[in-house]
Amino acid sequence: MDSAEIPFLSLFSGAMGLDLGVERAGFESRVAVEIDQEAVRTIRHNRPNLPVVDSSITETTGEQLMKIAGLTDVPLVVGGPPCQAFSVFGKRRGTQDTRGQMLWEFHRIVNEVRPHAFIMENVRGLLSMAVIPKTDENVPDDDPRREKGSLLKEFMGAMNDIGYAVDCFVVNSVNYGAPQIRERLVLIGNKHNRQVEFPVPQFSNRPEDGLPPFRTLGDAIGGEDFVDPDPDLMDFSERKLHYLSMIPEGGNWRSLPPEVQKESMGKSYYLKGGRSAYWRRLSFGYPSPTVVTMPNHAGTSMCHPRETRAITVGEAASIQEFPRDWKFQGTAAAKFRQVGNAVPPRLGQVAGNVVRELLSEIEASPDPEDLPKPRVVHLRPHVRTRSYFKGGETILGEQGYYSAGEGKASD
Repeated sequence: MDSAEIPFLSLFSGAMGLDLGVERAGFESRVAVEIDQEAVRTIRHNRPNLPVVDSSITETTGEQLMKIAGLTDVPLVVGGPPCQAFSVFGKRRGTQDTRGQMLWEFHRIVNEVRPHAFIMENVRGLLSMAVIPKTDENVPDDDPRREKGSLLKEFMGAMNDIGYAVDCFVVNSVNYGAPQIRERLVLIGNKHNRQVEFPVPQFSNRPEDGLPPFRTLGDAIGGEDFVDPDPDLMDFSERKLHYLSMIPEGGNWRSLPPEVQKESMGKSYYLKGGRSAYWRRLSFGYPSPTVVTMPNHAGTSMCHPRETRAITVGEAASIQEFPRDWKFQGTAAAKFRQVGNAVPPRLGQVAGNVVRELLSEIEASPDPEDLPKPRVVHLRPHVRTRSYFKGGETILGEQGYYSAGEGKASD
C-alpha cells in the first residue's frame, strides 16, 4: 500500500480506543457507530468532523454506512462488540443477552459491506463461551452447543461460510509495550483466502527471553513530569478508605491483620479464589492490572500506590495509553465506563499494522485458491508479573518484577 491513509468503518466505537490504534497504523476512520450517548459525546468532542451513527446498529445497514463514508469499496471494518455477556465477571448469558447478540450484528455488517479485511476485538471470556449457556435449562446437557468454546467456533465458522478467512489471536497488551496486564481476543479476517500472523511478544518479564522488560505503572503515571489530564475520580467510601489506608504499596487484603481481613471482607473472606484484587493497592514497580470500569469497588480496587484514593480518570486513560489531549465526556462514572471498556490503542496499532501488510500482499500477489479453516493462536496471553502470597507468607509488591527474591515474577 502507498503512504495514503486507508479508510475504514468503525462499529461499536466506544471512546475510540481501538480506532485510535488502527489510525496510528495508517488508517482513517470514515464513520463511527455507537449507541452509548456519553461515548458519542466523547467522539464528537474529539473528532467533530467524523460522522457518528448514534442509534442501534440493528437499525443500520452496511449500505447506509458505505454511503455516509463515501465508499464503494471498503478496505477494513473494525469493531469490538459489547463484551459484558461473555466476561467471566458477568452472568455469562452469551447470545441470550441482547449485548451478546451484537456479535452477529458485526457478522451481518461485514457480509453486507464485504470489506477486504476486518478486525474484531473481544474479551478472553468469549474463548470459553458456549452457544447455549448453563443458565438455559431447556437444552440437553449433551447438546454440542453447550460445549465450552462453541460460540466462538460457530462465529468463526459463520465468517468462513460468507467467504472470510479468520485468525483469532489470544494476546496480552503488556507483551507489546503497554503498561497494563490486559488479555484480549483479536480476530483478523479477510476475503482473500490469506492466513495472517500476529507479532510475537516484544516485551517480557523473563530475562531469559532477551526482550525489553515490561513497562510499568510507574512508567505511565509515576514520573515527576506526569500531569493528570483528568483528575475526576470515583473514590472509595470512608469505610473502604479506612481499610486501604492500612495497605502498603503493592499489597492487598493479605497485608491486613487476620482479624481485620475477616471483618473487612465478610463472606468474601471464605471464597477460594479471585480475591487478589480485594483491598488492592497498586505498585509503581509492576505493570498495572487491567483497568476496570469501577475502580472503587472493594473486590476490584485500584488504589493509587502512594495516595489513599482510587486512580483518576486521567490516570486510567494514561494506563490505557489514550492521547493526553483526548477528552472524555460525561460523569465520572460514564468516563470510567468508556476508559475501562476501551481497547488499548497499542493493540489496535499492532492489529492495524498486520492488516496494512495484508492489504499490501493482496495487491502484490494472486489470492490462494483455498479458504483456510479458522484457527486460534495463543501468544503468551496469561502473564503473571508477581504473587501476593507464597509459602505461607504475604509478599508485598513495591519492588520491580525483575527483582531477586520472593517477589520475582512468574509465568
